Amino acid sequence: MLKVEGVSTFYGNIQALRQIQIKVKPGEIVTLIGANGVGKTTTLKTISGLIRASEGRVLFNGQDITAEPPHKIVEMGISQVPEGRCVFPRLSLRENLEMGAFIRQDKETIAQDVEQVFETFPQLKGRDRQLAGTLSGGEQQMLAMGRALMSKPKLLLLDEPSMGLAPMIVVEIFKIIEEINRQGTTILLVEQNAQLALKTAHRGYVMETGQVVLQGATDTLLNNDQVRRAYLGEG
Repeated sequence: MLKVEGVSTFYGNIQALRQIQIKVKPGEIVTLIGANGVGKTTTLKTISGLIRASEGRVLFNGQDITAEPPHKIVEMGISQVPEGRCVFPRLSLRENLEMGAFIRQDKETIAQDVEQVFETFPQLKGRDRQLAGTLSGGEQQMLAMGRALMSKPKLLLLDEPSMGLAPMIVVEIFKIIEEINRQGTTILLVEQNAQLALKTAHRGYVMETGQVVLQGATDTLLNNDQVRRAYLGEG
């Protein structure tokens, strides 16, 4: 479904990504793990068109999307849940969800899909008119994920969904991620909790200083000594 082929990205004169190679197959959950500042978020932003690659290309279902603007990439079936959630705090829950469907032409089914989001995230149900800015961090994360699902993505990019959340809420969020995947949405996950990410995903990539240094099935990475020392807190 997704191929990132030899992508390099710069912020001014600073190189953030170096010849990144990533593949995501339909139906998978694939995770990117690594320390802060190694290029994980930049990778997602490059895929979604928010940052331009200086070399290499991004293919989605065989089509080169490297130079496409972000709204076109959303129309093609990629949606991103940004780090920090970024809900519209002065809009209601329902309005936030409707914003996620702004590219859609099938207006008559949007209301149905809003209700489907409320079924997926029952904590939000019955709170249509509540302002998003009054939600807890976990509820805002659920709303941000629901908003992304309103565009009916084939590929969902999740950037640090556990950040700043209590452990019990994190477990709940990851159960929902697995359910979204079971319902047919492919997921590329960036996550600071390496152990939870590797236990949830099917395959993983380890990034260091803008490069992919390891990749493989997640059970293999969980048993890799380098990964265990660097990211799982084991000696």
